[in-house]
Amino acid sequence: MFGLFRSSSSATPQEVPSERADALLQRLEWTVLRRLDGLLQGDHRTLMRGNGLDLADLREYQHHDDVRHMDWNVTARLQQPHVRVFTEDREMAAWFLLDLSPSVDFGSGSQRKSDMLLGFVGVLARLLGRHGNRVGAMLWGAGGNAVLPARGGRAQVLQLLDRIRKAERNSGVDEGVTRLADLLRAASHTVHQRSTLFVVSDFISEPGWEKPLGELAMRHDVVAVRLLDPLELALPDLGMLTVRDAETGEQLLVDTHDTGFRQRYARIAAQREAQLRESLGRAGVDTLELATDDDLFTAVLRFVELRGHRARARVGGKRLLPGHIAPTVGGMV
Repeated sequence: MFGLFRSSSSATPQEVPSERADALLQRLEWTVLRRLDGLLQGDHRTLMRGNGLDLADLREYQHHDDVRHMDWNVTARLQQPHVRVFTEDREMAAWFLLDLSPSVDFGSGSQRKSDMLLGFVGVLARLLGRHGNRVGAMLWGAGGNAVLPARGGRAQVLQLLDRIRKAERNSGVDEGVTRLADLLRAASHTVHQRSTLFVVSDFISEPGWEKPLGELAMRHDVVAVRLLDPLELALPDLGMLTVRDAETGEQLLVDTHDTGFRQRYARIAAQREAQLRESLGRAGVDTLELATDDDLFTAVLRFVELRGHRARARVGGKRLLPGHIAPTVGGMV
């Protein structure tokens, strides 16, 4: 199973990132990253959780501070209460575990789920890589499976975006459904040092991925980035439609004009949503939902804000349950 992943430690002449990858990254830098920089004010540290805490500064005690961080020696010397301020150790890598199976190529509007995947990976990889973090990826899909070792720099982000584009072009209808558990188990054998793992998938998969995801979360900081399309939650009245299973290629003629059919579809979709969110919660991971009709900047900002809130709570001694960040239309769960 794990031998299906091939490592690409060095680029060949054919693997030089294309101009399209560079144009895409420039667009993301101008439309998303520049706006985020103005809001983050350099506080990129909240995106990743380090191995430990480093003493960063001392300041006067404020009413909301945790008394457990009081520095009694400094307090006695200055005759004024002072607390220690910590920052997390950032000697970590970020890994993107990418589900590029055929179902991710679906989209009912102007964007596909794969478009959201590409944009999110480009923004996060560049945001983290600019501040000295290393970025790696494991690509899983019908076009083949590959590992891109963790490295830093803009060239690494370009290489990653180019690999995703090539994998999308090579993907087609697969035999059988996705086995996300294979990717997660392979990650446990590939990523040895504690890292931040972004599992980017629509989670349309055979059962059995919950346990390996939970096992990863025990060793790493894991974020599930769930891709979805509004059509997967509710069907509009469009009359007779021919629908095709992106995973198996099976086709079926359905009557969306039938109110009862649309209601049954919505009920089954709601049940699946509830089961999926429960499974992700049990695995102990933060979850970000990216819908194809969602704005990428707004989605990333929601993610940054939640991570910042959780980071402040950890320094303050509070313990929070895994967070679930839904699209704007869905609100916070």
